[in-house]
This record gives sequence, structure tokens and C-alpha cells, in this order.
Amino acid sequence: MASLGPNIDELMQALRCLPGVGPKSAQRMTFQLLERNRDGAERLMLSLQAALQNVRHCQRCRILSETELCSRCSDPDRRQDQLCIVEMPSDVLAIEQATAYQGQYFVLNGHLSPLDGIGPETLGIPTLIRWLDSQETEEIILATNPTVEGEATAHYISELARARQIRVTRLAHGIPLGGELEYVDSTTLSHAFAGRGTV
Repeated sequence: MASLGPNIDELMQALRCLPGVGPKSAQRMTFQLLERNRDGAERLMLSLQAALQNVRHCQRCRILSETELCSRCSDPDRRQDQLCIVEMPSDVLAIEQATAYQGQYFVLNGHLSPLDGIGPETLGIPTLIRWLDSQETEEIILATNPTVEGEATAHYISELARARQIRVTRLAHGIPLGGELEYVDSTTLSHAFAGRGTV
């Protein structure tokens, strides 16, 4: 493979850590940053450096935060009796943008996957258990993804909650708005049919 020098090669390799960035995309980004936008490259470098130094996980909910407790956990106006459990920090942002939910969150930063070595400890389940034992949580909303791993994770957490007499709800699965039945996959249709409600 042709090389333009160790620094350029290293930058191309470093950019490939981003999701969806293959060799060609990394090459284009490298040339863009070095040939056409050095100011942007410097800003990117400084922003990344500052984020790496200052961003950590909230000690309570595990979302990315620049303080020990994130703005949601330290907000006294948010409900303390509801806890929404999500897989990733991006899920919190999606819920906040689309709903009026004003409860607390707990971010797993993944899902149970024994084959990949991801167990309860990796997901912060001991922290969650301490939370459930010390807080007055009345409802847990399971908002894990509707995948096999997400469902297994939801089931595991629901058992922990039920053992503490905490009400457990799950986000509804079903037919998307504007969808047509003939084009919906059988699993989604089955979930939608089983979870139907009164109109």
C-alpha cells in the first residue's frame, strides 16, 4: 500500500475508529483536514482533547457529563419516582427530544451479551441495584432496543425490579405511524397485536 508518511497514515488509521468510516472515507477526511481545512482540524483537535479531559460518566445515571452529577440528576424538578432505563446516552437525547418525560434515567452503555463478555457488572447493574434499594422508585420504564439482546437485558432488569415490588413497564413495540400491515415484519406485527390497547 502506498504511503504518504507515518503521520498521515496514523491519522487515517485513527479516523477509522469512527463508526461507518472505512479506508476511503478516512483518506478523504484526512486530505480535507490537512489540505483544505487546517483551522477546522485544529478546532477538532482542541475540542476532542478538552472532551477527553473533562467528560466522564454521571455518578448516578451514567450518562456522559462534565460534572459529577449531570443536569438531569441534579434537577430538583424532575420526578424521582420514575426511572427510564436505556442502552446508550443517545437514547436519552432521543427520548428528551420526542417526549415530555420528566423522570430519571439510567444508562447501561450497552446490553447483556455473554458471548461478547458483557455481563451485569459491565452495564452498571450493581449501581442500579443500589439505586433501587435506596431511592423511592415506583416505576421502571424499560427502553432497551427491541433486539434479542435488548429483550434479554429488559427481562433481567424487570426481574430485579419485581423482586423489589417496583412496577415495570416496557416501551410499546408496534407498527410505525404511516406503516402498512402488509409491509410490516412478522415479529413487529406480533408485538403490536399482543400489545394492542383500547381506543
